[in-house]
Amino acid sequence: MRRFVLLLAPLALAAPLIAQAPASPPGSNNPAAVTGGTYTVDPGHTQVIWTLDHLGFSPYSGIFGDVTGTLTIDPKNPNAAKVDVTIPVSKVTTASAGLTEHLLRPGKAGGKPDFFGANPADARFVSTAVVANGQKARITGNLTLNGVTRPVTLDASFHGAGKAPAQMGGKENVGFRATTTIRRSEFGLGFGVPMVGDEVKLDIAAAFQK
Repeated sequence: MRRFVLLLAPLALAAPLIAQAPASPPGSNNPAAVTGGTYTVDPGHTQVIWTLDHLGFSPYSGIFGDVTGTLTIDPKNPNAAKVDVTIPVSKVTTASAGLTEHLLRPGKAGGKPDFFGANPADARFVSTAVVANGQKARITGNLTLNGVTRPVTLDASFHGAGKAPAQMGGKENVGFRATTTIRRSEFGLGFGVPMVGDEVKLDIAAAFQK
């Protein structure tokens, strides 16, 4: 019950702002709404959802949040866009307190942890190339996770852009959706494979402000 109340608290605090908000959302899915420049990640509205197979019975998901980083974009030259984001692995969240604890617990008797361990390093994605096609793009970059760096390609799509109302900060916003699949064993996180899936699908909601 306490957790439910905590989840509702931000909505209660936002209620006065919502009441004063315009009748329609300020964001637009028209790319013309994007203005150039360097944006910073909006950590409250950016999340990396990961999903893998659990024993062949069902998919299981968790979330990385509190992402930080930057996006530099020029609407006239989208292929020159650059993104550099950092994901605090230590703040991973799942629907099970026991599983979350397992992901972050140290190895037994000083040995190697099953998953991330007690003090995991942040993950980081740095783009190396962008190929845009209308409102979609393939973003290639280097993902560093668990101390291992490997190339990863994201399939990204433009979601919306625009200026937030003054009572909500008045900042320029731009948002994207991106997906990719990685093999966790390639990053030294192979515990439980193949009983627990090696392939991890990443579904990213990326929000930026300037």
